[in-house]
Amino acid sequence: MGGGDHIPLTVSGQDSSLDQNPQLHAVIDLGSNGIRCSISDLSSPATRVLPTAHFHRINISLYEAQIESKTGERIPIPQSVIDRVVSGIVRFQIICVEMGVPSQNIRIIATEATRTAINSAAFVDAIFNKTGISVQALRKEEEGIVGAWGIASSFSDVEGLALDLGGGSMQMTWIISHSGNVHMSPRGSVSFPYGAAALTQKLADLERGKSKKEAQKAREQFRHEMASKFREAFDSLDVPEALLKRAREQGGFPLYLSGGGFRGWGYLLLYLHQTRGRSYPISIINGYSARKADFEDTETLKEVARTAHTIFRVSDRRRQQVPSVAFLVNVLAESLPHGIREAHFCQGGVREGVLFREMLPVVRQQDPLEVATACYAPPSAQGIASLLLASLPRPSSTRSVASSITVHLVQAFANALYVHATMSKELSSSAALYSTSTGIMSSTHGIPHSHRALLALMLQERYGGELPPRDMDFKSHLQAILAPDEVWWTRYLGKLGLVLAQLYPTGSIDTSKPRITPAARWANDFGKKKNKEGVRLEIAIQTVDYDPTHLKDELDRDVQKIEKVGKRKNWIGGRDGWGMKVQVSVVEEDILATHRES
Repeated sequence: MGGGDHIPLTVSGQDSSLDQNPQLHAVIDLGSNGIRCSISDLSSPATRVLPTAHFHRINISLYEAQIESKTGERIPIPQSVIDRVVSGIVRFQIICVEMGVPSQNIRIIATEATRTAINSAAFVDAIFNKTGISVQALRKEEEGIVGAWGIASSFSDVEGLALDLGGGSMQMTWIISHSGNVHMSPRGSVSFPYGAAALTQKLADLERGKSKKEAQKAREQFRHEMASKFREAFDSLDVPEALLKRAREQGGFPLYLSGGGFRGWGYLLLYLHQTRGRSYPISIINGYSARKADFEDTETLKEVARTAHTIFRVSDRRRQQVPSVAFLVNVLAESLPHGIREAHFCQGGVREGVLFREMLPVVRQQDPLEVATACYAPPSAQGIASLLLASLPRPSSTRSVASSITVHLVQAFANALYVHATMSKELSSSAALYSTSTGIMSSTHGIPHSHRALLALMLQERYGGELPPRDMDFKSHLQAILAPDEVWWTRYLGKLGLVLAQLYPTGSIDTSKPRITPAARWANDFGKKKNKEGVRLEIAIQTVDYDPTHLKDELDRDVQKIEKVGKRKNWIGGRDGWGMKVQVSVVEEDILATHRES
């Protein structure tokens, strides 16, 4: 789109084709409330989590630039704003050259504010003339599709309604995403002119020049109009019967929310949960989930936005938009069939959506937490994971390990088992506890908060579980994200990790030394207290005539750490809380003797 001469970019007279990395991809997102410039490194094996090599934001609201401040009327994008946008993109191109991004890997993607501008053609022509890059202006149906792909990148599994709230518009669709296979409405998405900035302007227009009673009547009429359009859109999306059935049975739809308008709402909820009686431990918006009652408590959140001195990650512009977002949330809650069950907030936007959509399915299906920890994996990470998995009893007709303790989580634990091992004892346990929220894995894209809590608690237990007093509260708040049984299993696996790390201090399973084979089963025959549920773990040591390392003696001492997890005083919630008995036995198997007998 566009034509004319453009400026070839070089840095310090160097050929811009040198030292290029074809795995670097740059995306310029011309959004309504701001312009986001990012460079992503899609090199293997971390491709799935979309690592960010560079990011900055140009603080220009293309939506506000098109609104006459006194009358509220639409105007063309002013030339001064066009010049600022072009200048910002040219500067970003220079950064791309310096970092080695191939020119063909730089794309500019525009949404509502550019698409609907009175002088849209002149705007995109000006960009092309100076940069040589054509602007890809998304159609309103495509905008929601890209947003839904961004949401899919934010979780391993998604089933629900996907809503993207930008500055100028909001998109709605349904999405089902499992193992990298993403499905959404055949219609794509439905777009509404109810973006956070646009809705703020609309509600202000409804009140301008009217009495309080007249303004209230106008708002109610508009409310009914919005609700009607939401219901019509929902009906047109052909929501699968399986999603409808779950919504009926479980009290509403899960919402997966992206876009700056909803992220601002999510940060308000985080602020509330971190300041009013609940010290929520993680401040990352991606993967944060809110209950229905909290998400729909619009009056409380409007009061927080109005009275709080400063709110983390909520700008003055976002504060001003809170009443309009609250209005939108109320209409959604009353108009969606079966209502809202819970809300999941996503960082995924245009960058994440366009890149994730282009990935091979075999890459998309990878587990984000497993991918994020792969770079820390010791030589025998897969072998260690196998030992951990063998130490979990298999599901029976009546009992099973917590469903969140997946193969991927256990592999991620094995990968990260030695990350903090070189630290002193006074640091390792605390550093492991914070590793997924503010530490080395905190910036990983696509991980729900519950998964961050699970891995952090397991790693902390791996270093013995000892913490200084200042970190005990943080651990308790992480545990509060999870169910009691999930917390208990993190302790069990964490202590197993501690024993294995002592057995294999370099993370390498040396096949020349005696091997161990764990096997776990459910049991209820623990001595005098019959019918008491628990886990019986047997660790067999395969020896060859003799054990020069006295491995059995060492293990006999170490496994007591695992058994302590089953003591009632160590149950989650105390003696009357959640837990089960653990009994560990260490036996020796003479491989040569076994072969002679056979």
